[in-house]
Amino acid sequence: MDARKLRPFVPSGEDYALAQRFFEELGFEKRYADESISIFRVGEQEFYLQNFHDQAFQNQFMLELAVEDLDGWWSRIQAVSQRGAYRIKAKEPTRYPWGKREVHLIDPSGVCWHFSEWHGTE
Repeated sequence: MDARKLRPFVPSGEDYALAQRFFEELGFEKRYADESISIFRVGEQEFYLQNFHDQAFQNQFMLELAVEDLDGWWSRIQAVSQRGAYRIKAKEPTRYPWGKREVHLIDPSGVCWHFSEWHGTE
């Protein structure tokens, strides 16, 4: 199974509308939305934003998104962060000893995202 085609459910936290706006501003395309679930997509990757709040669960939840332009995503994250509308934490692009380059982001609901560099050969 190709991991880039997984479609995980992501908890929105206390404010579902705020989470939707955050992902739209970050550059995800909203494909569907109702009062309980939204479908977001970037390239071939999709996830389901669920109107769900459980802080203990959210703080242990982690997702990896493989992107071709990691520096472009870092620029988007910085731009959204500088507007100050969301409580997020982000760590600039880092190359790890095992060779992977990643940006780490804690989204407004407390979910940890790893944006990893993908070159189409993995």
